[in-house]
Amino acid sequence: MNKQEFGFETQAIRNQLERTQYLEHSVPLYLTSSFVFEDAEDMRASFADEKDRNIYSRYSNPNTDEFIDKICAMEGAASGFAFASGMAAVYSTLAALLNSGDHIVSASSVFGATHSLFINYFPKWGIETTYFDINKPETIEGCIKTNTKILFAESPTNPGVDIIDLELLGAIAKKHDLILIIDNCFATPYLQQPIKWGAHLVIHSATKLIDGQGRVLGGITVGDDELIQKIYLFSRLTGPSLSPFNAWVLSKSLETLAVRLDRHCENALKVAEFLEQHPKVNTVKYPFLKSHPQYEIAQKQMKLGGNIVAFEIKGGLEAGRAFLDKIQLCSLSPNLGDTRTIVTHPASTTHSKLTVEERLAVSITDGLVRISVGLETVIDVITDLEQALA
Repeated sequence: MNKQEFGFETQAIRNQLERTQYLEHSVPLYLTSSFVFEDAEDMRASFADEKDRNIYSRYSNPNTDEFIDKICAMEGAASGFAFASGMAAVYSTLAALLNSGDHIVSASSVFGATHSLFINYFPKWGIETTYFDINKPETIEGCIKTNTKILFAESPTNPGVDIIDLELLGAIAKKHDLILIIDNCFATPYLQQPIKWGAHLVIHSATKLIDGQGRVLGGITVGDDELIQKIYLFSRLTGPSLSPFNAWVLSKSLETLAVRLDRHCENALKVAEFLEQHPKVNTVKYPFLKSHPQYEIAQKQMKLGGNIVAFEIKGGLEAGRAFLDKIQLCSLSPNLGDTRTIVTHPASTTHSKLTVEERLAVSITDGLVRISVGLETVIDVITDLEQALA
C-alpha cells in the first residue's frame, strides 16, 4: 500500500521505523549519544552526506527521525527538525533565517515569550518587528518594508483565541516574496494544516496537545526543504535538539492525537456554550461558536474548534484572581493541552510582563481567563467553573 494514500490516523500510527532483527511491535528507544562506523571509508562517506546516516544524536537519531517523519506526513511538509521545546523551535527557526538588518511583520497577538524575543532580544542584533492588528488584516501590507523577510502569525492566537485568515496570509507572502511562518500549536496538524494555505514553515510546541499529557517538553518546525536545511545547520551547531526519549514519547502520543482532539473539542464547545450564557461573563471566544468574530474563517480552515476557550469575567483583575482562588477540580497552571483542564489568568501570569497598554492592544483585558479544556467528564468541569463564578 502507498503510504501517501493513508488517512491521518493511519499516518500517525503506522508511519514508523523499520523493525530491528527482534521484530518489535512498538518502536524501541535509541538512547545513544553517538553511532559507530564499519571502517574509515564508511565514516568518511557518512560525514560527506549526513542526511543518509545517523552520526550524533545532536544531529539526528532514529527516534527524532520518526517523530519528524510523522509530523511532516500530517502537515504535508517536505522535511523538519525537532527541538527541546517549543520556544527552542521558534527562536532557532527565526535565528537561522534572519540577518542583521532584516525585518519581521508579525500578528500582534503572539505567545508572551515570542513577543519578548521580538521586542527585547532581536533588536540587539539589528532585527526589527512590526505588529499588525489581528482584527484589521487590511493593514498587513502597510507594515511590509523593503527589508521585510518573514511574515509570522499564530492561529488560533494565544491567549485570545482569535482566528487569522491563513489563505490571506499565504497570498500576501507570495505577492511580497516573504517567508510565511505559522505557529500551529493550538490547532495541531489534526485540526489545521497551514501549508495548504501557503505557509512555508509550521512550528509546534509539542509540549502542548501533541504530547497531551503534560509529561515532556518538545518542539518542531516542518516545511520547505531548503529552509529546513538552513534551520538544521544552525541547530546542529547550537544544540537545541530534542532528546531521543522525549521524541519517543511524542511519537507515541501522536498515535492518539485524533481521538484525543475529538473529545477535547467536544468538551470545549460545551464549556464555551455554558460560559456564553453565564451572567457574570462579559464575552466568550471559541472558534466554533457562531458568536466568534472570525467564525466563518475558522470553519474554512479548521476541522474543529480546538480545546482553548477564552472568556472575560465581569469585575476585572480582582474578579479574575478571585475566580482562580475558588477553582477546585481544574488545575491552575501556565501550561495547556493536557488531559487535565487548566485555567490561566494571562494578565497576572503568562502576559504579566507586558504593560497594560500592550496587553489591551492584543485583547488581553484584566478579566480575561484562558481555559485549556481537558478530557474529564465535561459536566464536572462545568460544575467547577459554575461554583467558582458563583
